[in-house]
Amino acid sequence: MSRSRLLLALAASAMLLPVLPASAASAAESRRAAETWSTPGSTAITITGRGFGHGHGLSQYGALGAAQQGLTWRQIDEFYYPGTTWGRIGGKIRVLITADTGRDVQVVAERGLKVTSLARQRTWRLPANGARKWRLVAARDDTAVQFTKGGRWRAWRKVPGEAEFSSADRVLTLVLRGARRDYRGTLQSIATRPGKRQTVNKLSMEAYLRGVVPQEVPALWEPDAVSAQSVAARTYAAFERQARKGERYDLCDTSQCQVYGGVDVEHPAATEAIKATAKQGLYYEGRPAFTQFSASNGGWSSAGSMPYLVAQADPYDGLANPTYSTWTTTIDDTQVEKQWPGMGDLTGIEVVARDGNGEWGGRVTDMAFVFTGGRVAVDGDTVRSSFGLYSDWFTFGVTPRQTGPARQ
Repeated sequence: MSRSRLLLALAASAMLLPVLPASAASAAESRRAAETWSTPGSTAITITGRGFGHGHGLSQYGALGAAQQGLTWRQIDEFYYPGTTWGRIGGKIRVLITADTGRDVQVVAERGLKVTSLARQRTWRLPANGARKWRLVAARDDTAVQFTKGGRWRAWRKVPGEAEFSSADRVLTLVLRGARRDYRGTLQSIATRPGKRQTVNKLSMEAYLRGVVPQEVPALWEPDAVSAQSVAARTYAAFERQARKGERYDLCDTSQCQVYGGVDVEHPAATEAIKATAKQGLYYEGRPAFTQFSASNGGWSSAGSMPYLVAQADPYDGLANPTYSTWTTTIDDTQVEKQWPGMGDLTGIEVVARDGNGEWGGRVTDMAFVFTGGRVAVDGDTVRSSFGLYSDWFTFGVTPRQTGPARQ
């Protein structure tokens, strides 16, 4: 999936408790399992689950279902972030362009191209000299401005400190290895350490959203669902901007933050949905809220790190969500054994604790795989990551596989 919070990155390493040998039954018995499945011999393990993602805050498919039921974007956001208040969010946002971390920032030459010294706040207009490209190269504490003509780079001048490109039409074409991308605002060359630099796109919040929202939800969804996403994305960016005060950028452009694709991904329908919510955001105790969101909560949102990220039943999530509302996948015992080599044959599965919300008792918070060589305790997120599941809200079913040669 291309959407940022649809692909929220999870830790891949297992959280292991000390391995207990099979003979150490007393310690294992002290952790009485709430649910158990025996896996004797070769078994197929069916995993049935609900939702896609962490389930905190807005459900994107829930927003779609709510909009189809006639809720406005304000009502949708108020449902998913109870206890927040409305306020204005504007200003600039600085986005790390993760695909461009080489030694320079290259842009296509165009009329009205300028370079500005960030240290001196002095701007120079670049000449119309037949150059095909311009670039900024870190030169110790300053920045060398160069252009290419006739197949080689030539020096133009050196500017004090770090620098940025801007243009008359406020759109720049960034040159990447094997690709070109258009970005609104300015492109800055930021030094991280001697000889290393990063490209940062600085632009208005509203222009930034035009490159985010179509990456998060389909632009042609119900307009109120797209508008509700716009508010969540704007507020999330403002929260990160405040949290990163003093740092060189506010957000990255991947699913670790919010997926941002610049001008190339903009869509007129999404732009209209963004304009409908212009500068509107959610606040809590006077600050932008941490408006997390995910693709689907499966019908019950999960409690997050903030008071307004509540666990509550969601009557909208399943209305237009055929893929993620309920899902099923099948693995086998050997796949589990490969995740924890050296533990022997899988003999059982235990789910010890859930969060208590929804079908089967909700999301898995504590469980274990039992092997002939001991017991491995994990949480639901670890299982989700290990087996590529959509969420940590799942249950198991076990059936014998077609018999073959006995395992040695």
